[in-house]
Amino acid sequence: MDRRQISRLAHADHPIAAPLADPTVERLLERAVTDRARVLDLGCGQATWLRRALALRPGAVAEGVDTDGAALELGRAAAEELGVADRLVLHEVDAAAFRAPHRFDTVLSVGATHAFGGLPATLAAARDHLAPGGRVLIGDAFWEREPGAATLEALDAVPEDFADLATTVDRVVADGWTPVFGHVSTLQEWDDYEWNWTGALERWALDHPGDPGAEPARAAAAEHRDAWLKGYRGTLGFVTLLLRPTTAP
Repeated sequence: MDRRQISRLAHADHPIAAPLADPTVERLLERAVTDRARVLDLGCGQATWLRRALALRPGAVAEGVDTDGAALELGRAAAEELGVADRLVLHEVDAAAFRAPHRFDTVLSVGATHAFGGLPATLAAARDHLAPGGRVLIGDAFWEREPGAATLEALDAVPEDFADLATTVDRVVADGWTPVFGHVSTLQEWDDYEWNWTGALERWALDHPGDPGAEPARAAAAEHRDAWLKGYRGTLGFVTLLLRPTTAP
C-alpha cells in the first residue's frame, strides 16, 4: 500500500486535508471565492475545496491540479454526484509545472506547499496564476512554540523548516502580500483531524482483515498517532491566510 493510497483512506472521514473544521472551511471560502470567480487549486487531491466552492458559488468555475490520478478520479465522481462536474476541470500534472491559458480570480493551496518546496515558492506560483484583483488562500504550518527533540524527530524536521506565527506572517507581507483574513487552527481542530486520520485507517484495517493492505494501514495509523501524541501535538500550528497582492501582479 503506497503513501497515496494511505492518504486517501486516512481522509475518508475528514476530506479536507488540513486541521480545519467544516464551518471554518465555509467561512474561508465565502471570503475567498466570489460568485463569478475562476478558481484554481494547486495540489487539489480529490478536489474537496473546489467542490465545496462550486456548491457555494453557482456562478463559479474551477480547475484543480494534482499528480494523484486516483484521487482526481474520486474527485470527478464526487463532483458528478454533487452536480458541479460541468464547472470543474481536473489536471493530472505536477502543480509546479502547470500552466493555463488564462489567469484565476482565486488561487488555493492549503496544506500543499510541499509540492513547491515551501511557502515562498508556493506564493510565487500562485502569483503567476493570479488575475489582477485576485486572492490567494494558502495554508501552512508554523511553530506554536519552540520544537523539542521529540517534535523534530516525529516530523523528520529541523527548526528552520517553519517559523513562529508572527514571523511567518511578516515573511508573507515582506514578499508583497497583504493578509485580508486568516484563521489559526485550534487544538480541537487539530485533534479532530488527527483522530479522523488515524481512525479511518484503523477502521478500514478492521473491516478488511484479509486484505494485504490491512497491516500496513494499521502500522501507518499507529506511527502517525505516536508522532502526533508524542511529538508535535501542541507544538505544530497551522495558519490559513487569505491574501491579496500588495502591488499589482
